[in-house]
Amino acid sequence: MNAQTGEVKGFVYDAITGEVVESINIRVNPGGAVYSTNSEGYYSINDLAPGNYVLDYYLAGYDSTSIKIKIEGNKVIKRNIFIKSIAIELTGANISGTYIKGKKEDTDPVITITNRQLTKIPTVGGSPDLVQYLQILPGVVTSGDQGGQLYIRGGSPVMNKVLLDGMTIYNPFHSIGLFSVFDADIIKTADVYSAGFGAEYGGRVSAIIDVKTRDGNRNRLAGTVSVNPIVSKIMLEGPLKKFKPGNGSSSFVLSIKNSYLEKSSKIFYNYADPSRLPYNFSDIYAKMSFNSPGGSSFKVFGFNFTDNVNFPASTSYKWNSTGFGTRFTMVPEGTRTKIDGFLSYSGYNIAQKEVDNKPRSSGINGFNLGLHFSYFNNRDEFRYGVETNGFRTNFNIYNSNNRKIEQFENTTELAGFTSYKLVRGRSIVDLGLRLQVYASLGNQSLEPRLSYRYNVSRKLSLKAAAGRYSQNLLSAFSDKDVVNLFYGFLSGPDNLPKTFDGNPVTSRLQKAYHGVAGLEYNFNKNSELGIEGFYKNFTQITNINRDKLFDDDQINQSKPERLRKDFIVETGKAYGGDIRYHYETKRLYMWATYSLTYVTRYDSINTYNPNWDRRHNINIVIDYALDKKER
Repeated sequence: MNAQTGEVKGFVYDAITGEVVESINIRVNPGGAVYSTNSEGYYSINDLAPGNYVLDYYLAGYDSTSIKIKIEGNKVIKRNIFIKSIAIELTGANISGTYIKGKKEDTDPVITITNRQLTKIPTVGGSPDLVQYLQILPGVVTSGDQGGQLYIRGGSPVMNKVLLDGMTIYNPFHSIGLFSVFDADIIKTADVYSAGFGAEYGGRVSAIIDVKTRDGNRNRLAGTVSVNPIVSKIMLEGPLKKFKPGNGSSSFVLSIKNSYLEKSSKIFYNYADPSRLPYNFSDIYAKMSFNSPGGSSFKVFGFNFTDNVNFPASTSYKWNSTGFGTRFTMVPEGTRTKIDGFLSYSGYNIAQKEVDNKPRSSGINGFNLGLHFSYFNNRDEFRYGVETNGFRTNFNIYNSNNRKIEQFENTTELAGFTSYKLVRGRSIVDLGLRLQVYASLGNQSLEPRLSYRYNVSRKLSLKAAAGRYSQNLLSAFSDKDVVNLFYGFLSGPDNLPKTFDGNPVTSRLQKAYHGVAGLEYNFNKNSELGIEGFYKNFTQITNINRDKLFDDDQINQSKPERLRKDFIVETGKAYGGDIRYHYETKRLYMWATYSLTYVTRYDSINTYNPNWDRRHNINIVIDYALDKKER
């Protein structure tokens, strides 16, 4: 910090709920410069000359408030602000928040789904669910209502990393495909990075879905109960220490969801064959949050998700996913640095039983540990961090040719990243670099990331992003399968062909390059148009070899590798574009998208289009509230 300047920083909270408020505008007077809070409600204004200032905090849907501060050289002032929401304009808060966010220094090609948006689409069973909303996003294709998985802009499901409060969720969707493991009532936001994600994320080559849950109610005990023909759920939340502005607080939230489709289908869907709806699942999620008066926080959470499918006289599937973790945020006094840390464990196990009684199972269990640092310098932001990811995979299956494929592997991955966001005039550049070290494989990947935004005017913005990506994890089923309820995992297999298309295979990693560019145009605070094009080049993909006929032993060395190796190497390309339009008022919500996508794969013999290659996709959602009280 310049000895002749000072800084003011802090968090902005909702004075009623205690939740942080993002996208709050902060105007500095004199001078008129405008800043805004980030997704965590945090702001930092530095390089202020010594003197007296007035800070105005405002956002549609909230009462504006102002404070007076005195800046002294080489000193940091912390000011946490509590603003009151205006009930009649709560919807406007969401609308304006989206509008203002588009004008911030946000360069990432991301679509943020809010809790309110989840309620805007017709849903199966009448209960909102994240997976049903994801299907209306541009570039997203689902495999259907059985074993449903998401394919995002050309990438297969295993190429997408799904996070829940920072924990890796290996299978976020239930076998029936219409329901996810997430309870929509406790989702705060879900950020979907369909291409070109930044240096903070790694270990996947296609997309990121980052789901964050809200804290429990800090003022009173509350809850909801929901029952429909397919699912029932209960959510309970309340304070452990009640929230008071300026004091610390703590809260909890508990969500339990259970399906009974196998039983209820005999009553509500008796026209269908009862044996065709043998689906059962349950989801439990719990979270405790502790918040200090200074803005630091500590959260503890855990989950248990189960899924069972039993086709009479045929096949049965059963999987279980368990995890727990902690996250903390620290804002040290007298510095410009914010520290975020996390430690989590996540496990997933699936078993399949067939009439032949041959075992088919897969499991992955591991931990994730990391520290992220953010340093604020005026409007610029410098981020860096380190992560450790260790997991164990256990896989055992027979392919369609009755050949056994198995693997038991311990894997350690180390990662470090750095990113600098530079704001100059109308241009914002975010330059990042990530190093992924796959210690167990002896491979490493240096991955540059770049995103750029240019605000042509208050209404029009241009955006672009590019990057290099890698991953070790691969799916236990072939990408050529249309539906496969056995969703297992493997890591860095060594039983690969020695050559691909005449060239030596020197790495066990899957790799890809992304490029994405587009524009955003805000007609007004209620409506926005987005146009975006993308290109993904998958330079190496590992896939299950469905053509294996022989064991890979000394006796069969004369046989072609394609007939004796457990895995094959492929390359792929995905490219296209989409148009999206969003309109929202207090009573009317409209979301419309059109996507044009081309996806190809090459396996050294054939070039083919995978099952999720959908050329044209159109989605239109219109929601209108007849009763004003609903808004």
